[in-house]
Amino acid sequence: MSSHKKHQKLGEFYSTAICGNDILSSALYVAGIAAIFAGLYAPIVLLCVAMVLFFYKSVYREVVEALPVNGGAYNALLNGTSKTLASIAGVMTILSYIATAVISAKTGVEYLFFFLEKLSDQGFIPISSIFIQSAVLPCVLLILFLFALLVISGVKDSAKVAAGIFVFHIITLASFSVFGIYLILQGAGIDLVQSVSMTSAIIVKNGGLLQTFFLAFSACLLGVSGFESSANFVEEQQDGVFKKTLRNMTLGVLIFNPLIAYVVVHLMSLPGISQAKDFVLAEAAYHMGGLFFLGWVSINAFFVLCGAVLTGYVGVSGLMNRMSLDGCLPSFLLKVNKQESHPRIILTFFLLCASILLVTKGELLSLAGVYTISFLGVMSLFAVSNLILRHTRSDLKRGYHAFLPFVLLALFSTLIGLMGNINIDPKNTAYFLTYFIPAILLVFAVLYKKDVVKKLLIIFSHISFIRKILEKKYAGYAHERLYVFVYNFDKIQRILNYIHENESGHRITLIHCGDQPQGFIRRLRDLVDSIQTSGFFPHFRIDTQFIKSKFSPDTVRKFASQHHVPLNKVFIGSIHEHHTFSYDQFGGVRIIL
Repeated sequence: MSSHKKHQKLGEFYSTAICGNDILSSALYVAGIAAIFAGLYAPIVLLCVAMVLFFYKSVYREVVEALPVNGGAYNALLNGTSKTLASIAGVMTILSYIATAVISAKTGVEYLFFFLEKLSDQGFIPISSIFIQSAVLPCVLLILFLFALLVISGVKDSAKVAAGIFVFHIITLASFSVFGIYLILQGAGIDLVQSVSMTSAIIVKNGGLLQTFFLAFSACLLGVSGFESSANFVEEQQDGVFKKTLRNMTLGVLIFNPLIAYVVVHLMSLPGISQAKDFVLAEAAYHMGGLFFLGWVSINAFFVLCGAVLTGYVGVSGLMNRMSLDGCLPSFLLKVNKQESHPRIILTFFLLCASILLVTKGELLSLAGVYTISFLGVMSLFAVSNLILRHTRSDLKRGYHAFLPFVLLALFSTLIGLMGNINIDPKNTAYFLTYFIPAILLVFAVLYKKDVVKKLLIIFSHISFIRKILEKKYAGYAHERLYVFVYNFDKIQRILNYIHENESGHRITLIHCGDQPQGFIRRLRDLVDSIQTSGFFPHFRIDTQFIKSKFSPDTVRKFASQHHVPLNKVFIGSIHEHHTFSYDQFGGVRIIL
């Protein structure tokens, strides 16, 4: 995400550059993974993977154009369902950010070190290959730490820098593809008979062609990682740009990933690809054009992948900050420094990245498995949020309606991918659960902190000093005030049910906009009195407020500003087709009906 001001919206080129760097960085390693699992069928597998983006393009467009706020699946589910389901999406998104940062840093270092090793072999630099190999993990840790310091100091990726890297990356991928196809046509390819034989051996080992495609498709879904990145900065994009970024990312994956895989499997032997899986394009580039082309590809890879590390830090910072504000993560993480960054979030993220790097020992396939499980989980939840919004927010204003079979095919594809990655290596699931379970338990403890404290009050009721601390905590949670803009009476019960199930605050202000006759005001207050005396919500303290202005984004923002209310503590109903305004104009309020 860029560091531009909010009113300086990004156009198609800059927006595509930011998310394009993320999704097309996978071209640097997914060809190797495809070849390992499918041999000569790698390009066909990657074409099938590109079809998944075609389906998800519709899914993302409908949801994000209806709810055009940053946060991806977390915000979609937060405004469409409950905090519980949104929190699961949030945790999985954080895990996907962790894995993408580690994979990107590790792969970037592998590319750079492979180039250095070749320079050393030819006597250009006096560095031993043993030293280079032993320095990989320490250098990955160093890169992760340096980027953590950069983000803490306020340095973020700018649109212009992202655009420069993107243009260089596209030129590199295009040159690699064109030059590679030229060499193949000139007869520089490997012995296809041997590759066909080895591909057949892979198929037999996997248990047949169908099983081979299933496993290869599942592993290669790593190639669509980054597709969600555009949804995470949609607020910074000009009107109509989001759908264009989805189209451009889909085209980029459709064109480059199969082409690069075709070049790789025809210019390198399958054992050579397997050995160079972490830096396969560098090895291919060395065979194609010697040290010059190797250096070109390696330097490009290093910069693109370092850019993906920075994107991970910036993205997770915004997501974890929003989750902390919403009461899904500890408020301890909200501390902001003079540079308006979140040092506690960034350092927590760095420690998580370092730990998963050390636990997996930097194995790309293990890291890819963790990433793919979390990433595919987020993608699947996005498809689920589309289906849920159709049911719970059917009248929500949206400029585009996805074709339902496409939504179902998208969900089916990523669920198949999830099952495949679990089947490929059960350790991937173990690594994923090692981080997911503690994280989700922490989130649920924070999310249901009021209930947790209530239970602790019962347990420690006989220990006075602990009981007093817990009573103070419980009172603080209950004291939190929530503001709900209502427009009729029949949904107030549903509003209170939602707050009871998802929020810790007990003090609720119901706000009605427009001219209200005395009879209307009296009826609303009588309804509130009857609800409070009915015993359904005895813990709630409900009051009413009336604003003569018409309901609009300006009215809501003005109210929040005058009363010093965070917009994420303001609740509204769905924005309907007849409204002249859209949801993004409200600046982050919650839709609960």
